[in-house]
Amino acid sequence: MQQIINFIIRFKNFLLFLLLFCIALTFTILSHSYHTSKFINSANFFTGGFYESFHHINRYLDLNTQNDLLSEENRNLRDALYNNAATSDSIFTDTASYDHNYKVFTAKVIKNSYNIANNIITLNKGYSDSIQQDFGVISSKGIIGIVEKTSANYASVLSILNTTSRISAQLKKTNHFGTLIWEADSPAFIKLIDIPKIAPVQVGDTIITSGRSFIFPKGVPIGTVNDFNLDRAENYFEIRIKLFNDMTNLEHVYIIENLGSKEIKNLLNDSADE
Repeated sequence: MQQIINFIIRFKNFLLFLLLFCIALTFTILSHSYHTSKFINSANFFTGGFYESFHHINRYLDLNTQNDLLSEENRNLRDALYNNAATSDSIFTDTASYDHNYKVFTAKVIKNSYNIANNIITLNKGYSDSIQQDFGVISSKGIIGIVEKTSANYASVLSILNTTSRISAQLKKTNHFGTLIWEADSPAFIKLIDIPKIAPVQVGDTIITSGRSFIFPKGVPIGTVNDFNLDRAENYFEIRIKLFNDMTNLEHVYIIENLGSKEIKNLLNDSADE
C-alpha cells in the first residue's frame, strides 16, 4: 500500500494531467456528434474484432459437439426416409421393403482398412447399443458394408471392399439388379455383375441398393457406371462402378436395422426345412 502512495506522490503531476486530459477528451466527444460517431465506430471495430475471434475459438472447440448434433439430425432424417420408402414404392414388391420399418443408429469409425483383399471396419458401437450382426452400414454418401461381429462396445464391419462381400444392387433407372463384388483392386471402384445384357446400361448411370435382402432398404446410393462389358458367355454385363464414398476417408456412419429381418429369416429357414 505504501508503494502505491509513493507512486502517486512521485507521479502526481503526470497523473493529474492524464486525468484532466481524459475529462477534456470525454467532454469533447460528447459535445460533438462527429467525434462521438467516430469514437463509437472505433470502439465497435475493436470489440467486434475481439468478439469475432472469441466466436471462432468457441466454434472450433465445439466442433465435436456440433458434428454429433448434425449426425443425430441426419439419423432422424434417414430414419424417416427409409421408413417412408418402405411403404411408398409401388413399382414392385419384395421381401425387404414391404410392410416393415427400419431403425437408424449413429456411429463413428475408429479403424478402417482399405488396402488388403478382405477389409474390415471397426465402429464405436456394439451390442450394448443394440447393434447386431447383419445390420447395414452407410455414410451420408452411400453404402459402406455389413456388421459382421459385435462386442459390448464395438462392431466389426465387412467392408464392401472385401472379396467375400456380396450385396444386391440395381440400376436406378430400370430396376435390373445384380450382385456387388470387389476384386481387390482400387478402393475407389467396385463391380456389379449378373446384370442381363438386355438392360440399357450407360456410362454415368446411378447404381443403388435393390432392397432384395433383409439388410439394406432400397435406394441407398452406391456409385455411378464408369465402364462395362459382357461376361465370357456374353449373357450378362460386368459393370465397373465409381463409388460415391471415399472409402479411405470415413468417420461418421449410420447403422441400419431392418426391424422385420428376424421374421424374414425365420420364414426362409422354415421354407428351407420343408
